[in-house]
Amino acid sequence: MKHPVRRWLIGIAAVLVLGAGVLVLVVRSKLPSDDEVAAKIAEGFEKRFGVPLKVGSAHWALLPTPMLVLSDVATGQPRPITLKRVSLQLQLAPLLQRVIALDEVEVDSLVLPRASVRAFRGKGPKPEEAKQGGNVIALPAPWTLAPVPLERVRWRDVVWIDRRDIPLAYDGEVAFDPEWRPRQLRLERAGPTPPAQPARLRLDRQPGQDRWRTRIDVGGGTWNGVTRFEVLPTGKLRVSAELEPRQVDIEGLVQAFDRRTSLAGKVSGQTTLTAQADTAEDLGSLLRSLHTRTVFTVQPATLTRLDVAKAVTTAGISRGGSTQLDQLTGTLDTQGTEDGVVMRYTNLKARSGVLTASGNLKLFNRKLDGEIAVDIVDGVVGVPLKIGGTMSDPELSLTGGALTGAAIGSAVLPGVGTAIGARVGQQVEKMFGGGEAPKGADKKAESKPVPRRAAPAASRH
Repeated sequence: MKHPVRRWLIGIAAVLVLGAGVLVLVVRSKLPSDDEVAAKIAEGFEKRFGVPLKVGSAHWALLPTPMLVLSDVATGQPRPITLKRVSLQLQLAPLLQRVIALDEVEVDSLVLPRASVRAFRGKGPKPEEAKQGGNVIALPAPWTLAPVPLERVRWRDVVWIDRRDIPLAYDGEVAFDPEWRPRQLRLERAGPTPPAQPARLRLDRQPGQDRWRTRIDVGGGTWNGVTRFEVLPTGKLRVSAELEPRQVDIEGLVQAFDRRTSLAGKVSGQTTLTAQADTAEDLGSLLRSLHTRTVFTVQPATLTRLDVAKAVTTAGISRGGSTQLDQLTGTLDTQGTEDGVVMRYTNLKARSGVLTASGNLKLFNRKLDGEIAVDIVDGVVGVPLKIGGTMSDPELSLTGGALTGAAIGSAVLPGVGTAIGARVGQQVEKMFGGGEAPKGADKKAESKPVPRRAAPAASRH
C-alpha cells in the first residue's frame, strides 16, 4: 500500500504545482508590463487633472502578495509635488477580474507645496462618483477600483509646505471600516528635528457609531474629547468635535509647528469644532471650512513681547519687553478662508494684582489688530491701548483719544492731568513688576487731589 499512497501524494503535489503555474500564467497575461503601467498611470492622471505626471518607475509583484510599486513620481508644475515611493498591496481574487481592491497603501516621502496642491482644487471625484466608488486615482483601462474601501494607509515623511514656505512633516496611518469610515487614525509631527514635546492625534471609532474617541497630546498637555461624523440631508459630510484642552503649554504648542507666539503659559478650557465637505474624499474643502471656538484660561500668563507698563507711562509706541499676568481669559474663534486662517480673540480679560484689562484682537496673516483697555488707579482711569504690528514684532500704543485725554498727564485740565499721569506711572510700574516709582511721584499726586469726575476724560474707547 505504500507505493499507491506515495503515488497519490506525488500526483496531488504535481496537480497543485501545475495549478499554481497556470494561475501565475493567467494572472500575468492579464497584467500590463511595468512600462505600460507607468505610461497608463501618467496618461490617466493628466487626462483627469490636466496636470502632467512623471512616473520614474512602476513594478508589479505577484508573489508573495500582489503589489504595485511606483517610484520617483512628480507632477509637471513649476514647483512639483514629489513622491519618492508608494506601494499598493492588492487582493488577488478581485485582481483576476481586473478590479483593484487594496489591503494596504504605504506612502514614503511625499512633498506637497501649497501652491501646487491648489491647482487640483475642484478636480477630484464628483459626489456621485464617490458614492459609486468612482476612481479617486487614475487607473489604466479597463482596470477599476473596487467599491470596498481600502483597509489601511500608512504614511511617513509627508511634508506640507505652507504659504510662508515652512515645511511641516507628518507620519501616521489610518484603518478604514466600510463606507470610508476611519476605524483608527494616528497622526503626528515628524521630521529631521521633531519637537521636544510630541504633537500627536489619535482617533478610535466607537463600534457601530459615527463617534470617535479623540486624544491629542501637544505642548506637554492633552486636548481630548469626542469627534462626530454626520451625513447631512443635502448629502454633505459634517465633522464636529468637543474637546477639552488641559494644561497645554502655549509655547510648546506653536513650536511644534515651527511657529512663534507672544503669549506664554498653560492653557485650559473648552473647544468646539465644525467643518463640512461635499464628500469624505474632499479633504481640502473640509480643512478650508474648519471653524473652531475655544473658551480658554491661561494662569499664570506672560506677554513675552509686549510691555504694557511702558506703553502707558511713555505715551508712545512700545515694542519688546514683557508683561506678567496672574490670569488671562477669553474666547478664540478660528475660521478657514481662501487666504488663510482668521483668528479672533474676544472678551479678553487680564488680571495682575489690582490691575484689570479687557479687549479684543484679530490675527490674520501674522498681522495684529486690536484694542485693550487697562483699568488702573483703583478703577478711576481706563487707558485704551492699540495693538498692532506683526506676530514677530508686536507693538502697543495709546489710542488717539488717550493721547488727548487727561489719563497720561496731557494737562487738558491744568494740574489734574499731571496728577493722574504721575499716579498712572507709579501704579502701572508697581502692578506690572517694573521698577520703583520716581521719587516724589506720590507727593506730586497727593499735592493736587484728583476729582472723581476726571475719569471720563480717560474712558475706554
